Amino acid sequence: MNDEAPVIRLMLGYLCIANEAEASLVRKVEILDRFGLSDAEIATICDCSQQSVRNARSALKKSSKSNAKKK
Repeated sequence: MNDEAPVIRLMLGYLCIANEAEASLVRKVEILDRFGLSDAEIATICDCSQQSVRNARSALKKSSKSNAKKK
């Protein structure tokens, strides 16, 4: 079972965003971050580079900071 754990994590991550096909990478990263997936796992699920995932996380942080300032 332990050998299958990474595959299961990737499959579950993919299923979480399957209905978000039209969503941006930032939105997909936002969803997958809730499950504590690594940059590499998210990149595999979203079929992008790890740097793209890092950039999306950075964009999320910036948007959450600007939303906090507006309140």
